[in-house]
Amino acid sequence: MNKTVEIYDTTLRDGTQQEGISLTPKDKLKICELLDDLGVSYVEGGWPGANPKEDEFFERAKTELAMSHAKLVAFGATRKAGTAAADDPQVAKLLEAETGTVCLVGKSWDYHVEHALQTSLDEAVAMVGDTVEFFRSHDREVFFDAEHFFDGYRANPDFAVAVLQTAFDAGATRLVMCDTNGGFLSHEVERIVGEVTERVSGGTFGCHFHNDSGLAVGNSLTAVQTGVYQVQGCINGYGERTGNADLCSVIPNLSLKMGYSTIPQERLGKLTAISHHIADVVNLTLDPHLPYVGASAFTHKAGLHTSAMARRPDAYEHMAPTAVGNETRMVVSELAGRSTVVAKAKETGLDLTSAQAQVVIDRIKEREHLGYTYESAGGSFELLAREASGWNQDFFDIESYRVFVEHRDGEVVAEATVKVVVDGKRIVSTREGDGLVSALDRALRAGLVNRYPHVESIKLTDYRVRDLDSSDGTSARVRVLTEHTDVESTWGSVGVHQNIIDASWTAVSDGLLMGLIRHRERAETD
Repeated sequence: MNKTVEIYDTTLRDGTQQEGISLTPKDKLKICELLDDLGVSYVEGGWPGANPKEDEFFERAKTELAMSHAKLVAFGATRKAGTAAADDPQVAKLLEAETGTVCLVGKSWDYHVEHALQTSLDEAVAMVGDTVEFFRSHDREVFFDAEHFFDGYRANPDFAVAVLQTAFDAGATRLVMCDTNGGFLSHEVERIVGEVTERVSGGTFGCHFHNDSGLAVGNSLTAVQTGVYQVQGCINGYGERTGNADLCSVIPNLSLKMGYSTIPQERLGKLTAISHHIADVVNLTLDPHLPYVGASAFTHKAGLHTSAMARRPDAYEHMAPTAVGNETRMVVSELAGRSTVVAKAKETGLDLTSAQAQVVIDRIKEREHLGYTYESAGGSFELLAREASGWNQDFFDIESYRVFVEHRDGEVVAEATVKVVVDGKRIVSTREGDGLVSALDRALRAGLVNRYPHVESIKLTDYRVRDLDSSDGTSARVRVLTEHTDVESTWGSVGVHQNIIDASWTAVSDGLLMGLIRHRERAETD
């Protein structure tokens, strides 16, 4: 049995059909580089001639793209009905892309031939054979995507198989069975792939699944077990409607669970980082709950789970997260037990006793009842743990703060005044910002900078507000989550209050305080 599976990425074409994704040629070149670094075999660049942006990408790829592992593929359709392949403008555009491999899509469902192409089944078969032969005569490697293949096979198996057989006879080196509507279940996939691979003897097969039934990954694995060599899909499962088979799940499942060779073994550890990097390029927040690569994929919250994890890391994880470049995380909530709090505190360098851990748990339960959350607020949790150990901060004391918001020259400007005491000296600082959080952050920073110059290296990078109970109207509590970072680490803080200014102040001041603590500790160890 062949234990190698070829990975064919379609993010730059199928993935861009997802609502909210629009890539520039520069974006596409960057993603190509990332996919090459991951080690996929083929990267489908798009459809030459579809629009000027696609043409620019393929033109720039000729001189700007240097991939060491992956091969770039140009995608297009078979010739039009009643037209010779050499005379079809779309076919000519594919040839002009000058990629060593082309992937042709053709109809394999008689329903589409009759109603979409409005031609005969014989002509549809001839369109496939003629176009494959044309590109083979120009020394191109040809893959053939049989569009709607599974629907076509169910409706008219002889025609669907005839399309594949014709592509194979004409020289196509991959015969890709596509579930374009994404509606097939795994037992149907197993049966059809098994029958087709026997009927088209000698062919090398691929699969292309959409996720409309939630089975794109599972169907891809089933197809591989039944004889498919190439799996097509998108990074992070991007794609039209509910998306395509997620290669970030397909690859580790095949490599780590099923014993197949997909991408180079030494590159599996890059999977999480590349997944997140591509999400940044397409400008979509990555779902933290994605298997393998999501930020929460190996995160533990419930007390029973985290207690066991503290003793045996593999107790509640199906694999070592480091294999795909991810990491184990334990978040603290009202569900946490003492061992969880002790383990989490130890991550920050604090050794809590069991009694101190119980104090932290009690305080967390009390605060979470009010609307606090510590899952994304590691800085605020650390402050609770420090206070439970008897620590008191000596960086500054707050006397008062206030914020004014005014409409000035067509813009809304916030002005904050903060009064703090540092080393016994009262300091009053006022600063403006685009919003109240920015103004508070700048004003507090200004009050501290003379005594703590490194406060300038602490940056406020994120700010999120949630109304915890809108049914209470203006008396509803507001939760504010902030994220701060310095040159070496990132941490979150949380504040809750009926007044958004007070909630924001708690989160901002805790965030800056944690930055001061981190700097002092690093200085003491240097």
